[in-house]
Amino acid sequence: MSTGRWRNRILPSAPGSRATRLELFYDLVFVLAFLNVTTLLAENLSIRALLAGVVVLALLWWCWVSFAALGNLVRTDQGVMPLIGAVTLAALFVLNLTLPEAFANRPGGVPGPLVFAICYLIIRAVQVLVLLTCGDASGLPARQFSSALRLGLPLLASVTLILIAGALPREPDTGPTWLGVALWGVAVGIEFTAGGQIRKVGLAVVSAAHWAERYALILLIALGESIISLGLGPKPVTGPPPTWSVIVASLLGVTVIAALWWMYFDTLAPALEQRLHRTRDPEQRAAYARDVYAYLHLPLLAGIILFALGLKRYLAVIAEPHGDPWRVRALGLDYRVLFTGVIIYIVGLLALAVRASHRLRPAQAVAVVALIVVLLPAGRLPAIAGLAVLAGVCVALVLAGLRSDEPLRRQVRQVALSEQIAAEHEQSEWRRRHL
Repeated sequence: MSTGRWRNRILPSAPGSRATRLELFYDLVFVLAFLNVTTLLAENLSIRALLAGVVVLALLWWCWVSFAALGNLVRTDQGVMPLIGAVTLAALFVLNLTLPEAFANRPGGVPGPLVFAICYLIIRAVQVLVLLTCGDASGLPARQFSSALRLGLPLLASVTLILIAGALPREPDTGPTWLGVALWGVAVGIEFTAGGQIRKVGLAVVSAAHWAERYALILLIALGESIISLGLGPKPVTGPPPTWSVIVASLLGVTVIAALWWMYFDTLAPALEQRLHRTRDPEQRAAYARDVYAYLHLPLLAGIILFALGLKRYLAVIAEPHGDPWRVRALGLDYRVLFTGVIIYIVGLLALAVRASHRLRPAQAVAVVALIVVLLPAGRLPAIAGLAVLAGVCVALVLAGLRSDEPLRRQVRQVALSEQIAAEHEQSEWRRRHL
């Protein structure tokens, strides 16, 4: 089939487009990937395994970012895009299955690093080919060869590094080597650096609403993954029956998750989207979308995943303690991962506020300092007490933010409500006339 016929079957997006149900369906597989990373780390937590998990998470994040950017340029639920999406979905699912063997082969299975690299290559290559095929519909320049090089070379380099890392010799059951983790880190750095130069291939933010909505939804999915970890941590079906200590710990975990949701979705998320709408210059809009969403939302996701990992291990210790469950302490890196996840999340919020408004939020800066001060002695506290301290700081941060940002919060929320009402009225009028 000719390129022209393919181009006609890939429909461009529009400035007012929103996220499609098909995109949300694909995100379910990304949820599985994030959950797999957390589950693998929960089984054998160490500094090296933690770093390996972080680089895998970053690579999966960039895979999702590329898919979200593609959905901003073309209609993913029209033409041939659902078929192309099905190929992506299948490759992503197989990639999920090979996550435990992504760094090295295990006896009796498929060549993990090779299969993982091939699946990643398929996912990203499909995205690149769609961008090159749709041509002017996506805003790409006419010089396809130059665009292909700028989009394709970083992908080939990162896949090559993943294969080299998988071919490194290692002892059985020792996990990834430091060199392997470093090679993966370089691969992630190449992808992110190439993404920072994306304006050179002419990509632009077509729909600000779609762009902001996709990132808000993936954070909701990550918070949902935390709920999953909260529910599956103590093994409610195969493990012992729930105790009062498990119930209290679960309530504290839900409190932290609710506070994390509030910190982002109450005011910051609509404020970021409104700023993106007000940025009219294509160059500035692309830079803002790249920095605020593609880059600075990764710490939010990583913080949520790390918190979910720490919470999963906390609940496992409290559910099956060696002694009094109210006095049992977290083991190894558990408490550091738990607190560090929340710290990374709040630092990410600070960075978003500074990048979007050039304004530092004092309450969140104080909370970061407080959490860092509490982090070291928290390991000597009982696990439930550590969760209580974390929940208390998060709730205090939410209350402080409400008090300090009241005028700004009222303005942002009023604008968001007005936009919602206007959109509902316009849609109702269209349906009244045409349906």
